[in-house]
Amino acid sequence: MDNGQWEQAEPGVRRRIFRPGASLMMMEVRFEPDAEGWEHEHPHEQFTYCLQGSFEFRIDGTVHLLKQGETLFIPSGARHGVKALEAGALLDTFTPLRLDLLERAGWIGGPS
Repeated sequence: MDNGQWEQAEPGVRRRIFRPGASLMMMEVRFEPDAEGWEHEHPHEQFTYCLQGSFEFRIDGTVHLLKQGETLFIPSGARHGVKALEAGALLDTFTPLRLDLLERAGWIGGPS
C-alpha cells in the first residue's frame, strides 16, 4: 500500500493521505505542540484515532479530550477543529471519499 507524501496543512500540522479504497480513505496527521487544525465542516463521516499525544477537539461547540489509544466520531456536517495539547499524531478515516483531499494529494485528477 502506498503511504502518500507528507504535505503541510496548517502551521505546525503535516499530513499524508494514504491510497484510498473505493469508498473509504485514511490520512495520518502530525501536530507540533499547540498547533491547530482549523474549524471546518464537510459532509463526510470521520473517525479519528489518536496515535500519540493528547488533543482538544471542538465539535459543534462541545469540547472533547482525546489521548493516545482513544477514538472520536465526527458526524457528517459537524463543525469541528482540533488543538494539540502536546506533540502528537492522529489517524483520520473518512467515508465517503474526500475528493478535495485526494485531488490535492495527487491521488485523483491532474497529471498521471
